[in-house]
Order: sequence, then structure tokens, then C-alpha cells
Amino acid sequence: MAATVAIREELPTVDQFLTLREAAEMAPRSREAVEQGLPNSVFGVVAVHDQTDDVVGMGRIVGDDGSVYHLCDMAVRPEFQGQGLGTRIMDALMAYVEETAPPQAYVNLIADVDGFYERWGFEPTAPASKGMFLRTE
Repeated sequence: MAATVAIREELPTVDQFLTLREAAEMAPRSREAVEQGLPNSVFGVVAVHDQTDDVVGMGRIVGDDGSVYHLCDMAVRPEFQGQGLGTRIMDALMAYVEETAPPQAYVNLIADVDGFYERWGFEPTAPASKGMFLRTE
């Protein structure tokens, strides 16, 4: 019987979060930042491998749960990529937004994969605005 992966509405642990980001070759976050930030999430999901109970993917929403929703920390372990887990994680995040966001809420993300997020209606902000960032030392 083939292994399956369940999507659960919960946040990863700090260790799971750090491990997934590293495995997905995402920019590192300090343990201190993750310990402080994760509890402030609006909503999150994890993808859990049924045979091992390992968390193999995640995504979360931060913001004020009303006027601003920022989707972030989308990560899937490389050996589980290409199996639709990113889509299932995004579907769960967007279901939350659709159920809770009032009219004219602003939902945003920083896209790191071309052509993926557009299927949920996301579009580039340029030229009307541009994404910017600052990373603390």
C-alpha cells in the first residue's frame, strides 16, 4: 500500500519548522525568531506522512485576521515535491481565507515559484506597487 500524506490544521513545532525550511533550501530563520513568531500565526497547516508521522510540508498565514493575511513559510521536503502537496497546503490556506476574510481584505505572499500561486488568483503587484524587504542582523 502506498504511503499517504495528511494535511492537518496545526502549526509545526519549532524544530519541524527549522528543518523544513532548511530541507527546502529556504532562507534560514533564527530559533529565537521562530519561537517568538510561530505562536502569533493566524492559521497553519502541516503535511504529515502517515507511515512515519513525520512533518514533510507546511504553510501558514500571519496578519491581523481581518484586513491583512500574509501567506508564508510554504515548504515541502524535496523528496515529497511533485506529488501535489504544495497544492493541498495552498488549498487549505485559501479555504481559511475564504471562510474568514471580510470583503476587501488584502491577501498577499512573496512568490518563489513562477506559475504556482496564480491558480488561486494571485497576481504581481507591479507596476502599481512593488514588494520590498528588510532582513534584520
